[in-house]
Amino acid sequence: MGQLKNPFHLLARRRLGPLFLTQFLGAFNDNLYKNALLILIAYQASTLSAKSSHLLINLSAGLFILPFFLFSASAGQLADQMDKATLIRRIKVLEVLIMLIGTAGLVSGKLWVLIPVLFLMGTQSSFFGPVKYAILPQHLANTELVEGNGLVAMGTFLAILLGTLAGGLLVAMGESGCWIIAMVVLCVALGGWWASRAIPPAKPAATWRPLRLNLWREIRQTLNQATADKRVFAAILGISWFWFFGALLLTQIPNFTRLHLGGNETIVVGLLTTFSLGIGGGALLAARLSAGRVEPGLVPMGALGMSLFGLDLGLATPAGVAEGTLLGISTVLSQAAYWRVLLDLALLSLSGGLYIVPLYAMVQSLTAAHHRARVIAGNNILNALYMVLSAVFAITLLGFGMEIPGLFITLALMNALYASLLFNHAPEFLTALRQWWKKGHPPP
Repeated sequence: MGQLKNPFHLLARRRLGPLFLTQFLGAFNDNLYKNALLILIAYQASTLSAKSSHLLINLSAGLFILPFFLFSASAGQLADQMDKATLIRRIKVLEVLIMLIGTAGLVSGKLWVLIPVLFLMGTQSSFFGPVKYAILPQHLANTELVEGNGLVAMGTFLAILLGTLAGGLLVAMGESGCWIIAMVVLCVALGGWWASRAIPPAKPAATWRPLRLNLWREIRQTLNQATADKRVFAAILGISWFWFFGALLLTQIPNFTRLHLGGNETIVVGLLTTFSLGIGGGALLAARLSAGRVEPGLVPMGALGMSLFGLDLGLATPAGVAEGTLLGISTVLSQAAYWRVLLDLALLSLSGGLYIVPLYAMVQSLTAAHHRARVIAGNNILNALYMVLSAVFAITLLGFGMEIPGLFITLALMNALYASLLFNHAPEFLTALRQWWKKGHPPP
């Protein structure tokens, strides 16, 4: 096997560096705000019962995702018909305006202001998603596509990590922390707009036609384009499941930590940090193992790890946590049972990064340029549908009395079933794995 190229060299290039920074700051802002709100609901909304907390947390997560279903079709059309760099800059201006409303909610502490801002944040993110992935093939060579996707995925989850750290630590400070968060999200939004100004032009791939107001018709037509190619559709189904899996898992972390690990807000931050680092590490590992090629053979390996370590995560939950006891990080890390939870979460997320990067590269490389953004928008619509279903699924099972560890075990078993059905529908994934093995690239 030849020398593996360091993918970080692309960050020094204008064709990826400014986009990477713009995406990084946007993801940081989304997760700083969202996770601060979720932790606020789990720990500081003392008047809420456990069931009300479960409902409000999962409802908030679903509300952030809903715009991806409603607006992704229009976003994909815009991204195909406009200069993508110009569109990104306009989306970043919208983020600044939304964060002005968010600062008002944070300093007032009113949930009825904070929660609707999640919908507005989801709206601007739904317009950013298609253009972000559609611009990569215009600025990167085919041999750089997996590396570029790996870096974007790594940057996204690093931003999730830092946003989660900041959100968790600042919201634990009480009112003063909320004031700091308010200032940070506004400054970061301005920074994202500033970074977007350096993104090189990316000419429209399709001719202009006015946007239609019939959202359902646009959604249906966009999904038809996304499902036209069997190979692309198989990759999209795999990506959408990843977001079902990840959204359900991450949304439960605050209450899982408080109710089943007996940990305080710093433990929530630690678990989310572990997950984010694992995804980022898996994304970079996928980029290096692919060696400049789109490598579908990595997907079954990632799916297997997600099921095995997800199953053990549910089984590893310590028993006998005292009600009302909230342990700090030093106490938790002194107990072997908690290290098993951390290890499971790290290996599960590493597997997730290995799974998702080749799928995004497949969608980009197999789709024609003139409707690539609309296909990615179709992917985002299905992602949103799957994530909303994950919220409904969690609310339903938790509402019927299932504990969160049982939910994790159920999710791991569902992942194994879904992967089996996907690979039966698209056997080229397993074929690619066998070929990859024969070429002398043993799995890590």
